[in-house]
Amino acid sequence: MVTENKMKIFIISALLAFTLTSCSKTETHDKIKSSKNNNEYMSAVFAGGCYWCMDASFEKLSGLKDVISGYAEGISNKSISTGQVEAIKVFYDPRITSYEELVDYYWKQFDPTDPGGSFYDRGPQYESYIFYQNSMQKSYAEKSKKKLENLNIFKKPIVTGIVRFVKFTPVRESEQHFYKKDPERYYAYRKASGRDAFIRSVWENISAAKYTKPAEKVLKAELTPLQFNVTQHGATEMPFTNKYVNNHKQGIYVDIVSGEPLFSSTDKFNSGTGWPSFTKPINDYFIVKKIDTSDGMVRVEVSGKESGSHLGHVFDDGPAPTHLRFCIDSAALRFIPRDSLMQEGYGKYSYLFK
Repeated sequence: MVTENKMKIFIISALLAFTLTSCSKTETHDKIKSSKNNNEYMSAVFAGGCYWCMDASFEKLSGLKDVISGYAEGISNKSISTGQVEAIKVFYDPRITSYEELVDYYWKQFDPTDPGGSFYDRGPQYESYIFYQNSMQKSYAEKSKKKLENLNIFKKPIVTGIVRFVKFTPVRESEQHFYKKDPERYYAYRKASGRDAFIRSVWENISAAKYTKPAEKVLKAELTPLQFNVTQHGATEMPFTNKYVNNHKQGIYVDIVSGEPLFSSTDKFNSGTGWPSFTKPINDYFIVKKIDTSDGMVRVEVSGKESGSHLGHVFDDGPAPTHLRFCIDSAALRFIPRDSLMQEGYGKYSYLFK
């Protein structure tokens, strides 16, 4: 009996240890330093029209140290200069977010088919560009643009340039983070420009009011004990036996608490860890990432933006092109099949399966 009890304790302990460490797989995040100095962060430079609007959009993301407005200059493959273009320089923590995620988010913030400016801001200084700073950035930007073209979302060709970064000049402090300094003027300008109307028509009406978190008593009544403990208390479900690890159907995964669209089956892969794994979210707007030092490890926790639900963790050992692995608990998700997207109110995401 003593031996049998010891064996049970050993098995339980081993399972717990696997649950805590298997999702971690390889830990490299603690090798990257955090600092108040932007030089120890990675950077990306984007132009998408008015820098006020681009700054406000990117500052909604987690994992960013700073977003600076200014003027960027670049050189095309034909050695043609862009001249000075309104742009933003994004400093990001590579432990929490990636260049690939930033590029994917960038495409959803403006009209990439406008060759003469951006909305009612006209002229070459408002044209759109991705300014690459190394071969990795160039390669992913080009692949991302090609993929977007192949989706045939837009009625006109994509004209956004991908050019070599040369120089970035910040604007004066009074122009930085303008949406915070003069919100009335900023939001009046943004609405009148037509930017938000365009984004809604093409992508999704991103609104906090659309996805909300129910009261705790409602959650306790509607969720299973496992779903409640995972989403509300950060518990981790057992690997390999969970609901969606072997789900190979086409569709999207939404936050089981708020309904926020989180991941697509097109980005799902078999990581061998026993949990559903994805290379990227549908839209970084809907997730929050932060450093998690619990259980004696350094990881990046992933949560729902509006729900606040614990979803899982993200690691940098995934496949190309993002090299990310979003390791997510099935208990935090609800799967919506491709054929049910329109019926369930997620018809805008049909483009993912073209």
